Amino acid sequence: MFDLAVIGSGPGGYIAAIKAAQNGKKVALIEKGHLGGTCLNVGCIPTKTLLANAAVMQKIQHAAEYGITTGPVTFDFGKMKDRKDGVVTKIRKSLEGLLQSNAITILRGHAEFMSPQELKVKGQESCLVYAEKIIIATGSEPLDIPAFPCDHKFVFNSTSILELTALPKTLAIIGGGYIGCEFASLYAQLGVKVVILEALPALVALQGKAVSEALTAAFKKQGIEVRTGVFVEGVGAGAVQLKGEPPLACDAVLVAVGRKTVSEGLGLEKAGVVVSDKGVVGVNTKMETNVPGIYAIGDVTGKMMLAHVASHQGLIAAANAIGQEAYMHYSAVPAVIFTLPEIATVGLTLEQAQEAGYQAAVGKFPFAALGKSIATLETDGFAQVVLDKKSGAILGAQVVGAEASALIAEMALAIANELTVECLTDTIHAHPTVAEAWLEAALIGNDTPLNFPPKISPRR
Repeated sequence: MFDLAVIGSGPGGYIAAIKAAQNGKKVALIEKGHLGGTCLNVGCIPTKTLLANAAVMQKIQHAAEYGITTGPVTFDFGKMKDRKDGVVTKIRKSLEGLLQSNAITILRGHAEFMSPQELKVKGQESCLVYAEKIIIATGSEPLDIPAFPCDHKFVFNSTSILELTALPKTLAIIGGGYIGCEFASLYAQLGVKVVILEALPALVALQGKAVSEALTAAFKKQGIEVRTGVFVEGVGAGAVQLKGEPPLACDAVLVAVGRKTVSEGLGLEKAGVVVSDKGVVGVNTKMETNVPGIYAIGDVTGKMMLAHVASHQGLIAAANAIGQEAYMHYSAVPAVIFTLPEIATVGLTLEQAQEAGYQAAVGKFPFAALGKSIATLETDGFAQVVLDKKSGAILGAQVVGAEASALIAEMALAIANELTVECLTDTIHAHPTVAEAWLEAALIGNDTPLNFPPKISPRR
């Protein structure tokens, strides 16, 4: 008998298990695959490890601009894959040790509900588990499209493409969201001819017009072919079939059109848990399902498919499961796209703020005008703050360029704590740093620029 059973050991599941265990609860963590879930094994960590290789290549290719002379530069993609696998294995072992240090019982197998408090586990450990509370953290998997199913030889998804040991000469990527764009950055930097095929009018459309236009321009500069507003009808015979256009020949295809929740085969109907026709497990702000004592977190809830959102949901669910009270909010969730250049956002875009009825304005500061960026030859991109002119509230922020993934944390903190633009302009930012861009953007948004020319009023 356990106080809490958690199904799934991804970034939401293992965090929830640790939270409960550190509060003196007896916890079982059930995992049918590798510890760490999608993020660690076939998502965040392996892709960012490979992208780190691409970033080094980019630096070397521009070494002459720093006064550094290099000879011919070559690389071994097979060794890059080996390094990626080694990083994943190392972190996975560390995670297992962390769980064991918290006295969490790890059960390796597939879990299925028999009742609201009983699970049947089948696998390396086959047993019945009784738990007072249960958290579902089963995640998501790549969406497979019937028109172009993945054979993992010519047509890959975001999981199977990570197992390549040799690079294709040309790669067609179906989908211009964050997954497709990250892989585009990776392979283009390693010399692959990349073509992105996106049905929508723009890449990463959810991140707003300014971000989309900046990424598209950067990609075209890198030699990536961006084709928006195109419809893929099928894939076969070494080519992608496009509606109303000639076939696009390529050596490999990556399908990156989204992910689907993993909720089938859990026996949720036996526990009375309501699931949508798309497999989404509905929850309230306490992360509790329609059945008291059963919670769901992470991708399976269909909220925001981000590892850090799953982790925070895990804390909220675990707190409520052990008798505390906590509520989930999504108003200040940072999102990062690890392309070259990096992209990071939080809160509302300018377009979203205007649609919501705010008297919205934007302060945008280009890295080309920032001392640290000029010194490091990383002047592509910008930082911008979206604010409400009436109240001065910071509504959102977007950044494209070097260090974007780290820079966004400041604005996430500001929005989460409902700070105003004056709070930002009154904060002393170290010089010379890239973080000064937030100060300068806020000053521009407040019509008080210091290191940027003021708006010139028309002469009367």
